[in-house]
Amino acid sequence: MSYINFEKSQLVNLEYSLSRELLRSNRAGSYANSTIVNCNTRKYHGILVTPQPGIDHDNHVLLSSLDETIIQREAEFNLGIRKYPGGVYNPKGHKYICDFVTEPIPKLTYRVGGVILTKEMLFTTREDRMIFKYTLVQATSPTTLRFRPFLAFRNVHQLSRENIFADKKFEAVPNGIKVRMYQGYTNLFMQVSKQPEYTHVPDWFYNIEYQEEMDRGYDYMEDLYVPGFFEIEIKAGESIYFSAGTKEINPGSMSRTYNAELEKRIPRDTFYNCLVNAAQQFIVKRGSRTEIIAGFPWFSRSGRETFVALAGLTLVTGDEKMCKAVIDTMADDLKGALLPNLGSGSNSSYAAVDTSLWFFYALQQYAEFTGKHKTIWKEYGKKMKIILAGYRQGTEYNIHMESDGLIYAGVPGKALTWMDAIVHGKPVTPRIGKDVEVNALWYNAICFSIELAKLCGDDDFVADWQELADLIPASFIETFWNSEKRYLADYVDGEYKDWTVRPNMVIATSLAYSPVPEEIRKEILSRVKQELLTPRGVRTLTPKSPVYKGFYFGTPTERDAAYHQGTVWPWLFGQFVEGYLKIHGKSGLSFIKTLYQGFEAVMTEHGIGTISGIYDGDPPHAARGAISRAWSVGELLRIKYLIEKYESGV
Repeated sequence: MSYINFEKSQLVNLEYSLSRELLRSNRAGSYANSTIVNCNTRKYHGILVTPQPGIDHDNHVLLSSLDETIIQREAEFNLGIRKYPGGVYNPKGHKYICDFVTEPIPKLTYRVGGVILTKEMLFTTREDRMIFKYTLVQATSPTTLRFRPFLAFRNVHQLSRENIFADKKFEAVPNGIKVRMYQGYTNLFMQVSKQPEYTHVPDWFYNIEYQEEMDRGYDYMEDLYVPGFFEIEIKAGESIYFSAGTKEINPGSMSRTYNAELEKRIPRDTFYNCLVNAAQQFIVKRGSRTEIIAGFPWFSRSGRETFVALAGLTLVTGDEKMCKAVIDTMADDLKGALLPNLGSGSNSSYAAVDTSLWFFYALQQYAEFTGKHKTIWKEYGKKMKIILAGYRQGTEYNIHMESDGLIYAGVPGKALTWMDAIVHGKPVTPRIGKDVEVNALWYNAICFSIELAKLCGDDDFVADWQELADLIPASFIETFWNSEKRYLADYVDGEYKDWTVRPNMVIATSLAYSPVPEEIRKEILSRVKQELLTPRGVRTLTPKSPVYKGFYFGTPTERDAAYHQGTVWPWLFGQFVEGYLKIHGKSGLSFIKTLYQGFEAVMTEHGIGTISGIYDGDPPHAARGAISRAWSVGELLRIKYLIEKYESGV
């Protein structure tokens, strides 16, 4: 039995199966995503979703879905499934599914009378191509397969409607056709491994509903274009391949391409291997640039999340070269003292106070794993100096150092920390002032830079910054610590100190250079463990707060209001674990291992074989948001590494 599998009783129960999604992606930034029964419930779902540089460089859904029909003795059994108004599902192909496994790749088994048909799905690593392998395991009479493609050709954030501009023409290619609905798009090639009969009957299917978009308060209905259908005879024991890609493929090579790709797959046969497999999906290479996608299916690059997730996604799995490639790409985008927090190229946003400081953290991790401290200062020292000087002297968004050596940041209407939700034009957690984690990261960045400068004999830098490094710990404690409350303020603005119990203070316990001594770190961890820690990560707000939100659901406004007001984030668990093990060492391993192993249950929930971005603050801590998030997966992998490190006593 596969490590991840679903039985017929689960698959035919749409309440169960439609809440579980499967994701595959490739190095080009394309992906395939749908529910485990192949019923699309999001506008982001599709068989082939790929960047379109001729349009906007964003992801676009080309092939939304593919209906398969089994034909025997003039009887037709459609294996597809879509939702229409009134809660109507048509066709209802899910009722024929009797098994789903993920090893070595996702495989559905259909049983229709005397027919048993398997469908395996493989998304290629380098090309924008999905290959389906259909095997007729059993048949009692001559059998024909019909394939009917549903096309969208639209941005993932939008929906399509019937229109007069769609190009309904097609061109024949070996064993298939190529189509392009609109100018500017790449062609979509749909080909079969042996010669099919293609019938061109252009048609629109109207008012297809996406339940997840409806639940999330967005537009949820669209029309999809079907150019025609392919028919091909299949014999018992025979396998047929169907390819959908942006480039033509030799039909005779489909089997070889499929098998070669299959050899590259990391098996999802254990919890750890699922995490390693998921980690690969966030890495994108476009030309000379290597980037981390923050999450699927709707996120793009995030600088902050890249730097937090990077060690877990690359270094822990032994890929130092990939780690450096990502760091180099990010470093190239430095603008003044700031690194981009969201987007790439001309679409980049630099409105963040902590992203540039997390850059130092990523370099620290790289140094720990590689030992290349001197190389880091040689290659990145100049930019590290630019960032530090910019923060000290002052840069955009009122980011500047005050006389006590601490960083103040913020302007009205902007949310510069990772708690960046905006509702009605106003930050939910504005945090203008001196933020606790920002200043912990600031101190860590200075100390790490001094460490490297000393190794490389850069005495001028050391002389310029050592006095400030000596000043900050006392200023930090005086500003944020309260000996009666026994925890750190979340942020301070002049005389105002925000004593809301939030997780940001835990970062002061995890960093290599902490501005607070061990006894204070113990108090912080105790408070976080008592009020914020859950089996799925760390809450963003104590349940004792009157504005605590235990569930993340509702309209976009309602969800944004809950995003950092109680919602649980798995990435914060990594910061807690590192701080906790630094204090407790081996004696703390049993507790941490229990929490880590508890995440194994989510391998069959929400995003199959991966970790979601957020979870409800209240039990049972249901998965919410993106089905797969880079820093969730990265930090779980890093936690596994930390557990093994402390077990071995290294």
